[in-house]
Amino acid sequence: MIDYVCRYAPIELIAGFGEQCRYYNLPVEHFAGSDRLIHRNVCSFSRSLLEKRSGINVGPLLLTDCCNSIRRAGDVLSAQGQRVFMLNLPHNDDSCAKKLYANELMKLMLDYGAYSGRTFDAGAFSAACKNAAGKAAGSVEGPYIAVMGARMSDELLWKIQGESLLPLRNVTCTGLRSIGVPPETTDAAALLEWYAGELLSQIPCMRMADVSSRRRLVLDPNLKAIVYNTVSFCDFYGFEFAGLRREISVPILKLETDYTPQSAAELRTRVEAFFESIDNLRGIATGQNSAGKREKRAAGRSVASGCRQDVPSATASIAESRSTDRYFTAGIDSGSTSTNAVIMDSHRNIMASATVLTGTRVGESAQRAFHEALVKADLSPAEIRHIVTTGYGRRNTGFAADVVTEITCHAKGAFFLNGKVRTVVDIGGQDSKVIRLDRHGVVKDFAMNDKCAAGTGRFLEMMAQSLGISIEEMSLCGKTWNEGITISSMCSVFAQSEVVSLIAEGKKLEDIVHGLDLSIASKVIALGGRAPLERECMMTGGVANNSGVVEAMEQKLGCQVLVPDQPELCGALGAALLALEAH
Repeated sequence: MIDYVCRYAPIELIAGFGEQCRYYNLPVEHFAGSDRLIHRNVCSFSRSLLEKRSGINVGPLLLTDCCNSIRRAGDVLSAQGQRVFMLNLPHNDDSCAKKLYANELMKLMLDYGAYSGRTFDAGAFSAACKNAAGKAAGSVEGPYIAVMGARMSDELLWKIQGESLLPLRNVTCTGLRSIGVPPETTDAAALLEWYAGELLSQIPCMRMADVSSRRRLVLDPNLKAIVYNTVSFCDFYGFEFAGLRREISVPILKLETDYTPQSAAELRTRVEAFFESIDNLRGIATGQNSAGKREKRAAGRSVASGCRQDVPSATASIAESRSTDRYFTAGIDSGSTSTNAVIMDSHRNIMASATVLTGTRVGESAQRAFHEALVKADLSPAEIRHIVTTGYGRRNTGFAADVVTEITCHAKGAFFLNGKVRTVVDIGGQDSKVIRLDRHGVVKDFAMNDKCAAGTGRFLEMMAQSLGISIEEMSLCGKTWNEGITISSMCSVFAQSEVVSLIAEGKKLEDIVHGLDLSIASKVIALGGRAPLERECMMTGGVANNSGVVEAMEQKLGCQVLVPDQPELCGALGAALLALEAH
């Protein structure tokens, strides 16, 4: 068994020796081992190769030096005594490149024959080519979603398929391998040159010199959406994504993976929210006109012309709530810091709300918040017809409920509060999001921060601790600033060091806090990308209670930022609304 990692690898040639090839694409738990062997800013996939294979007795590895990081990983493994077959891959597919690669294939035949002690069988090679030619690489019939860009782990690919309403087509750099039927010839040189041409003339990966034919991937009328994957510290595919986002009309979601499970929850949230936002895909998948349903739901919404500045604990009397034509639903937002519950009746009246600290037991905090809201509304659990849970703990609340991402729920809640809202900025305890809405309140685009606490509630807590003040004090003292101070680092750890240095320089507390507020605002605007945040803009999540951050956002945006009286309830409110729409 020989492992390979690239679709340009000549696996049919290895089959000619009667040997099997295995596609090697395994995630890792960490990079502790590879960090001792290679720089951390090298492609995460190359580091995963080293992490999995370094220092252990494994079989041979077949690599093509399509990029410097793969070459470096191969060199390190070879230096450890492992058997690595490295092919110099031309970055073109012209006649000269085909001859060069044919020479590389000939060298591989000689090297592998000497290594294995086996004789090459041209018949077995031709049979392997014919078998590959009979398999349509990643083809699907009818509407589909393309997973595009750089390689991703099989585990993540399966998870995306599990969330998708349509079939997936894997058109990543490893998902498009294709080989034609070999010619009937006994001339080994001619056969190898044909084979080299077949390998090099596939739809190119982004490391090839001419990538213009990749446009075919996005011109298929059956393509309905794209999940675009990039690998940490690999810029090639980031360039393509930037161009596609400007040019294509189908929805596109960008993911960045590093081959570890550390971002699994965040990636799942992004994927789920993306599919939740593409309403028309459900209609395509089921043959229903979901766009018409969306128009009907939007027309039936009760929305005020201005921002409702309060989320009341009870807007309907208990006597009214017992009316036979009313029923009740609940939304529960299980966040990293707090868990919030909202109960609504079938006429979209907010009956009650509750907030508790999440702590370490997600299920117990969800039950407490739900119970407190029930007590306030004078209702029993049996009277709640439907529950929707959201937030990072949404799958672990213990309720028999529908599960929806916080992106969709915050959008739903904000649009309920003000039908003119087009941008929602949700800053919670562990993450921040910028969500763009269409005129129906449907999510049309969103961005989340990566696995970094910068610009989140946790960031503020760390800074308050460094300054020796409470979060409440921090919310106010930055509003009376005099000197403009720039906190240049967006990393929480480095920003904390910067704050300590400013204190040592004798800078005033108010000026430092104002600088921190501006740094959060800048982080959010950068998160939104090049496009300006559309008005009306509403800020939700616990950090929206920090008036200093809100004023900094307004200063940066040059417009008013709407803030509900209890912005932390917006996700639970949206969840309760979605529970109503389920009936």
